[in-house]
Amino acid sequence: MKEANVAVGGMHCVMCANAVRRAVKKLDGVQDADVSYASESARITYDENKTNLKAISKAVKKAGYRLVEDKERERKKEFRILLVNFIVSAVLTVPFLIMMIARLTAPESALMLVLGNRWLQLVLASAVEFGIGWRFFRGGWDSVRSGSANMDVLVSLGTLSAYVYSVYNVITGGQTLYFEASTMVITLVFLGKLFEAKAKAHANSAVDGLLRLQPKKASVLRDGAEVSVPTGEIRSGDIVAVRPGEGVAVDGVVTQGHSAVDESMLTGESIPVEKGEGDSVYAGTVNRQGAFQFRAAGVGESTMLSSIVQMVRSAQQSKPPIQKLVDRVAAVFVPVILTIALVTFAAVFFSSWDMARAVSRGVAVLVVACPCALGLATPTALMVGTGMAANMGILIKDADALQLAGKIDTVILDKTGTITKGEPQVTDFAALKGDSQELLQMAASVERQSEHPVGQAIFRYCAEHVQSFPETREFAAQAGRGVTGKVGGHSVRIGKEENRTAEAFEKEGKTSVVLAVDGQPAAVFAVADQVKEDSAEAVVKMKSEGIDAVMVTGDNRVTAQAVAKQVGISHIVAGVLPEGKKNVVADLKKQGRVVAVVGDGANDAPALAAADVGMALGTGTDIAANAGSLVLLSGSLRDVPKAIAVSRAIMRKIRQNLFWAFIYNSLGVPLAAFGVLNPIVAGACMAFSSVSVVTNSLLLKRKKFD
Repeated sequence: MKEANVAVGGMHCVMCANAVRRAVKKLDGVQDADVSYASESARITYDENKTNLKAISKAVKKAGYRLVEDKERERKKEFRILLVNFIVSAVLTVPFLIMMIARLTAPESALMLVLGNRWLQLVLASAVEFGIGWRFFRGGWDSVRSGSANMDVLVSLGTLSAYVYSVYNVITGGQTLYFEASTMVITLVFLGKLFEAKAKAHANSAVDGLLRLQPKKASVLRDGAEVSVPTGEIRSGDIVAVRPGEGVAVDGVVTQGHSAVDESMLTGESIPVEKGEGDSVYAGTVNRQGAFQFRAAGVGESTMLSSIVQMVRSAQQSKPPIQKLVDRVAAVFVPVILTIALVTFAAVFFSSWDMARAVSRGVAVLVVACPCALGLATPTALMVGTGMAANMGILIKDADALQLAGKIDTVILDKTGTITKGEPQVTDFAALKGDSQELLQMAASVERQSEHPVGQAIFRYCAEHVQSFPETREFAAQAGRGVTGKVGGHSVRIGKEENRTAEAFEKEGKTSVVLAVDGQPAAVFAVADQVKEDSAEAVVKMKSEGIDAVMVTGDNRVTAQAVAKQVGISHIVAGVLPEGKKNVVADLKKQGRVVAVVGDGANDAPALAAADVGMALGTGTDIAANAGSLVLLSGSLRDVPKAIAVSRAIMRKIRQNLFWAFIYNSLGVPLAAFGVLNPIVAGACMAFSSVSVVTNSLLLKRKKFD
C-alpha cells in the first residue's frame, strides 16, 4: 500500500470534501481517503498494482474538483479570483444598495426614478446571477452529479428563486422585485469567502512556517572549493559548510569546527546547544555562532524536519471521534435544509397567498443555512493547534490521540532515560585509606581502558579532579567482577565489594564500586543515573492538574524508590520486564483510567502501544517514537503536562466551534423561516458564521502554555 498526500483545488465547503472522498473511495484499489476542506488536501492510501495518482486525479476531476501540484500557488490564485469576483459583484450591486437607501430617504427623486427602472435592475442582476455567480451553479451541479449536495446548491437555488420570481414580475408587471436580495447575497458570499480564505491561510501557516525554516541553498565542498547549491541537490556524504547566522540545510554529523546551534524548532527550547565534532545537526536549525562543517546524512524526505512536517500534516488530516458526529450531520444537512425551505415556502404561500413573502422566507432559509461553519469547526482548530504544538516541540501524530490526551488521568513514567538522564554518573567519592588525589589517579589509570558505562563514569569523574595519571600495566576486565591492573607498583582492583560505606550508598539507591589497592579497600565510588533537572517540576505540575504519576521500571525497588523520592512519586512498580510494563497499563485501563505512557527506549514500545496515549521522548529510540502517538522532541518531562494542556485547549476550541456552528443553524433557520431574517441579512449571517469559527480557532495562537 502507498500513501499519498495531495492538494485539492475547487472545494468550497465540507460537502465538497465529502464528495471528493466518495469519488476517490469508489476506485478499485483505494483503501482509504481522508479529505480536509480546511487544509485543502487529501491523504489517500491505495494499492499501486490496482490504481495510481493519474486515475485518482481523473476521478476527482469528474466529481468537479482537481488535484493541484502547488497548494500555495493554487491558494493565491483562488484568492485573486475571489477578490476579482467580489469587486465586480460589489460594483454591480452598489446601485441596488443606493436604491434601497433612496427608497427610504427620497422616494420621488430622479435617482430613484433611474435606479428603480426594472429593466436596468434585470440587466444588473443577470450579470451578477449568471456571470459572477455562475461558479455556484457549476459547483452545485457537479456536487449533485456526484451524488451529494454542497453549499453551492443552497446559494444557487436561493438566489435563483429570488431572481426568477423577480423576472416573472418584470414580465407580468408585478410590483415586488427581489433582485437586490439575489445580488447582495452573492456579493456577501464572496466577501465571506475572502475572509475565510485569509483566515484559512493563517491556520495553515504553522506547516508553511516549518517548511520555510529549511534554507533554499547551502555551501557544499566540491573539489576542494565551496559551491552554493540548491538544498534539493545535496546528497548523503556531502560536506556542508555553515557560517554564523546561517540555517542548517540537511541533517548530518559535525566533522570540523565548534558552534552553538538554535534547535528551538525541534525542542521548543530557546537556549542554543553546543555542537562539536561528532555531534548531530538537523535541517531547519540555525547556527548562532562559530563556523563548522558537517557530513550530510539525512537529505530530502529523510530529514527530521520533513518527518515533523509529515507528522503534522497527517494529524491535521486525521479526524478525531468527535468529527464523526459532524460527518453524519453534514451528510443529511443540505437535503434537510431544502425540505425545510420548501415547507416554509408552501406554508407561507398557502396560508397568506402572498407569493412575495413566501419566496422571501424560502430564500432566507436556503441562504442562512451555510454548512461551512460546521465543516470548518474541527479541522481549523486541529490545524492551528497541531501546528502550534509542533512549534513547541510536541508532535501529535493522530487526532484520536489528541482527543484522548485531554482526558488523561494517569501517566506512567519509565525511569531510565525518562525521569533520569539515562547515563551513570559518580555522585559520591569516599576515601577510606590513603591520599584522595593519589587514589583518584589510580582509578583513572585503570578505568581509562574500561568500556563499561560505570567504568567510563568513574573515569570522567576522576579526570575532572586530577591533572595527570600514570599508565596501567596488565589491565584486565572480568565480567561481573570489575577491572584490575598494575599502577606504579600497586595492584589495583575496582569492582563490587561489601563494606559499610558501600552498603550505605546502596541503601540510597546508588551503585557502589570499591577501589582496592594491594588487596585492601581504599575508596568507594557511588554511581547513579542522575535525575533530570526538570523531572520533579513536571511531576508537581501533573499532580496540580489532578494527574497521577506512576513510575514503572525494570530496575530494583531500592533504586526506584530513591529516584521516586527525589521527584515526588509515591506509586512505584519495579523489577518488571517490557511485557510487565504492558500488563501494568492493561490493569490501570481495567480500572477505568485513561493512561498515558512516557518512555524513550525499545523496552518501552509495548507499553507505549498499549496505552491510550503513548508519549515518546524525541531523545530516545526510533522504535519508541514509532510506537508513541505523541512525540516530545525536547526529551523533557515538562512537555508531558504541556502536551495534555495543549490537547485540552484544542478540544475545548473544537467544542466551542461546534457549539456555535450548531447554535447558528439551530437559530438561523427558524428565524429565517418565520421572517425575522430577510435574505440579505441571512447572507451576511452566513458569511459571518464561517469567519467567526476560523477566527475562534486562530485565537489558540495567543494562548500561553507554561
